[in-house]
Amino acid sequence: MTYPDYAHWRDTRLAGTPDVTVVIPAYNECDRIVPTIGAISAHLCASGLSWELVVSDDGSTDGTADLVRSLRLANVTVLEPGVNRGKGAAVRDGVMAARGRFVLFSDADMSTPIEEFDRLLTAVRRGVGVAIASRAAEGAQECGRGRLRSFISAALRGGVRAATGVRVKDTQCGFKLFTRESARMLFAASRVDGFSFDLEVLWLAQRWGLDIEEIPVQWIEAPGSKVNPGRESLRFLRDVAALRYRDLRGQYTSSAVAAAA
Repeated sequence: MTYPDYAHWRDTRLAGTPDVTVVIPAYNECDRIVPTIGAISAHLCASGLSWELVVSDDGSTDGTADLVRSLRLANVTVLEPGVNRGKGAAVRDGVMAARGRFVLFSDADMSTPIEEFDRLLTAVRRGVGVAIASRAAEGAQECGRGRLRSFISAALRGGVRAATGVRVKDTQCGFKLFTRESARMLFAASRVDGFSFDLEVLWLAQRWGLDIEEIPVQWIEAPGSKVNPGRESLRFLRDVAALRYRDLRGQYTSSAVAAAA
């Protein structure tokens, strides 16, 4: 990246449709949101792609939204509903506000480095509707995760495949790239507001015949994780049961696809 590339992105609002929208859900991310924006800016400003960033705040109480706005970046939008509804709701808001031809959802902690975006983009440009970073696909590298969390994650992955039929090995890695059409269709139909929204979105994608490619990535456990393995595991199992219940009640139908188109 050259400084003029960054300065142009910083100061000049894009006209028309960006190539990429990056959506970051944020809850009390004051300590790391600025370095995260810096890392993403450095990589994407050097890529030759036009891009925008949407920070979707989930009711932060530490001034995250104000901090991002204070940066005065022309191509950064802050969504701030003012209430804590859950990560899934924040990502959904960000996706529905996205203008890019491709929509990347990335966790604020950057456990999946932004450099892995290039591999996902290659897959989507080949024609898949959804490309997801995976810690479980062959060739992935997972660093810094404790044995307990690794055991819980592996157990949940097996349980998810058995309960839902989702063939993806790692549904929960917080780094996923969609075509704009796929993103809007899936998130317009999604119902999960919490931690398990990824599973629901991928289950819908598989059900509706969208091509999904799982990309092995380098993943590094970020310090200060807000995920409690035990609590989130219980919520995850609850959300799996709720997904099956909504499916039996016919709440995931082709009408949702038509409404989102």
